[in-house]
Amino acid sequence: MKRVKKIYILILCLLFVYLFAFIGSIFTSVNVNSEWYDYVKPAITPPSWVFPVVWNILFFLVGLSLFFAWIKSNKKQKTKVAILFSINLLLNVLWSFLFFFLQNPTLAFADLILLGFSIIAIILFVKKIEKKSAWLLVPYLLWICFAGILNYLIAFG
Repeated sequence: MKRVKKIYILILCLLFVYLFAFIGSIFTSVNVNSEWYDYVKPAITPPSWVFPVVWNILFFLVGLSLFFAWIKSNKKQKTKVAILFSINLLLNVLWSFLFFFLQNPTLAFADLILLGFSIIAIILFVKKIEKKSAWLLVPYLLWICFAGILNYLIAFG
């Protein structure tokens, strides 16, 4: 594959991922500084500035993972890669909608469990195609586990 085409695909992968990130941020930014969230957030919640920094790094890694999986995939694998990443990113946006917009931490926690499983499914699938694609998703999975702890404490703590 030519270098120019790879750069084009990389840009498309990053744009695809950051489009979902932007949509999720719309739901988040509306209520992240609300009285509701200040009241319910656990003591172990990192400072507010940590979240956009971490999420930008994670979305960049997800975009890279998508890129490496995409360029190494055959046609049949590309379809599954597209489906798995799309489901994952939709679940990610859904969490922001459920947690911050609807202020429903219980439903958000259920979504977070599905989100975690979707990351695992992507890792298991793409590791057969390109191992670095799978490894790039490990920080995302770890952050979602931490988010799950925070979400659990809010919903059931």
